[in-house]
Amino acid sequence: MAVMNNAEAVRTTLRDALAADERTLLMGEDIGARGNVFLLTRGLQEEFGDERVLDTPLAEAGIIGVAVGLAMEGMRPIAEIQFADFIYPAFNQIVGEAAKVRYRSNGDYTCPLVIRAPYGGGVRGALSHSVSVEALFYHVPGLKIVVPSFPADIKGLLNAAIADPDPVLVFEHKKTYRLIKGEVPDGYYEIEIGKADVKRPGDQLTVVSYGLYVHQALEAAERLAGENISVEVIDLRSIRPMDRETILTSVKKTRKLLVIHEDNTFGGVGAEISAMVMEKAFFELDAPVGRLCGPDVPAMGYALALEEEFMISTDRMAEEMRALVAF
Repeated sequence: MAVMNNAEAVRTTLRDALAADERTLLMGEDIGARGNVFLLTRGLQEEFGDERVLDTPLAEAGIIGVAVGLAMEGMRPIAEIQFADFIYPAFNQIVGEAAKVRYRSNGDYTCPLVIRAPYGGGVRGALSHSVSVEALFYHVPGLKIVVPSFPADIKGLLNAAIADPDPVLVFEHKKTYRLIKGEVPDGYYEIEIGKADVKRPGDQLTVVSYGLYVHQALEAAERLAGENISVEVIDLRSIRPMDRETILTSVKKTRKLLVIHEDNTFGGVGAEISAMVMEKAFFELDAPVGRLCGPDVPAMGYALALEEEFMISTDRMAEEMRALVAF
């Protein structure tokens, strides 16, 4: 068992994957000599060579297009999009090609492709370096999407994504890279894609979140425990497939639900969770399902006041939790 931050968990998992299977390769902008803008791939090109850790042109459609072809021919590419905001030029390659390989070939071909991308705000990244893009893809059958929040989950989910025969998007909140630390088990292990994790048990309110906001939700729940308010916090971990059973089991116990995520409110992951709970557990609810999500504006501003207005504070989470429990 080793203690590491989220950045170290990414780096060590990628290194172990390269060492374990010669079919595995990394490709992306500035991941070689520079070692990625967050230094997540530092030293890997020196260790494994530039044919397995490829510095690519600034061409996201090309990165993913080549990676799809490599995956269909038996390789295990791990393609990096430098910032999630840059993924738009590769939308057709992901949605129109990678997601449909198994279906359109009647199972004759698979596409074992991993696409990693840092997302989210709170680092003064402004217009093109702060966006949450998961809702653009979770509507698409054929894609799997994971959003790990803790170092141990990063290792287990990234290993599972690399081993998966179909395309998996792995979104990592950039603010957590060096902010979050935790114990990571030694050796190889996988965490099943599609399984949420109850990070804190409770019986008065269920809170479902993912990414950075899981940590803030846990902090808010700890505050409320001092007020004799019991909050259950679920880390979704996997957006598609989604662990409906864990959510419903918790809601039927607490009878109240709050979904928190950084992405825009309208059409976000919280909308799907809300609809699912209303369909499957309507008569168990004692209050309307709450959503505490990003505002419906085109982008996060650079000015500190604008960024803080977009991001959801721990204080605001605690306030919303109190209100729902008191409803």
